[in-house]
Amino acid sequence: MNDDKLRQARFGALCETLRPDLVRFAFWLARDRALAEDVVQEALLRAWRSFDALEDEGKAKQWMLTIVRREHARVWERKRLEVQDLDALVRAEADVLAAPEDAAVGEMREALFRLEDDYREPLVLQVMMGYTTGEIAAHMGLTQGAVLTRLFRARQKLRKALGGPDTTEEEQ
Repeated sequence: MNDDKLRQARFGALCETLRPDLVRFAFWLARDRALAEDVVQEALLRAWRSFDALEDEGKAKQWMLTIVRREHARVWERKRLEVQDLDALVRAEADVLAAPEDAAVGEMREALFRLEDDYREPLVLQVMMGYTTGEIAAHMGLTQGAVLTRLFRARQKLRKALGGPDTTEEEQ
């Protein structure tokens, strides 16, 4: 097998294993499934172009998540938001306005989306993707103590937003 085919095979295997996590992370950043898919697709293209720069494939997940985060930022730098005519939707009695949703899930989702990125990102990485605080620290370029503080504050903010008890020592 020549070098180019070997490189393609290595990158393909890497993408196959990491893609679900990349899409999940992009979804929590973008809050939109289609946009998340687009962000991951662009991130994979960027990763392919600079794949030779990846020296340690053991760090590929962090590397790819960083590319996804940066690509998401690029999308918002150049994105013009679409505007929906709410009156037209109401007149048309659009199904999207009446979509049933579990109230608790919707309330939790809204509370998560209202968190600042500095708190939401480490919480999503830990709870949704199973990262350790050390992995989150390396990914975000923070100390482990800073990650623990952000996670604690994120949980406090969620608890407050959802009307739960306010604790200060319970989670540390």
